[in-house]
Amino acid sequence: MAIRKIVEMGKDDILRKRARRVDKFDRRLHQLLEDMADTMLEADGVGLAAPQVGILKRCCVIDVGEGLIELVNPEILWTEGEVVDVEGCLSVPGRRCTVARPEKVRVRAQDRKGKHFEIEGEGLLARCLCHELDHLDGVLYVDKMIEDVTDKLEEEGEAAEPLSE
Repeated sequence: MAIRKIVEMGKDDILRKRARRVDKFDRRLHQLLEDMADTMLEADGVGLAAPQVGILKRCCVIDVGEGLIELVNPEILWTEGEVVDVEGCLSVPGRRCTVARPEKVRVRAQDRKGKHFEIEGEGLLARCLCHELDHLDGVLYVDKMIEDVTDKLEEEGEAAEPLSE
């Protein structure tokens, strides 16, 4: 189990760079994916993209309570609907904002061995898929923010914990 340091917004420009396609499906990639999953779980997140741990590779991990999903070279195939909800981010600690995301999404990706697969998600999974794939293109959720609700949530007694990522 290796916990990696999570890069925070404003402290490193890697979060604003486009990640590179993964071409080698080797032990180093497997170790990265395992470390990312451990790091995400340790931080109580539901998703983590490689740039968030300082690696410019197109891969991410997600677990919304239905088991770990590893995505390598993911791309969105289609989306449907729109939902505005509150998001947080492990790279933007202590802050929560409303963001509009698709209600449903289908993503094509590769697994750790390079095999292609498709995954369809709705609700929280759709939100996490979009959030993590944005990270691979150097986009942060605050770039899509409708309203910062951190103070409102704190006034209501809710913690500003990350919902996604």
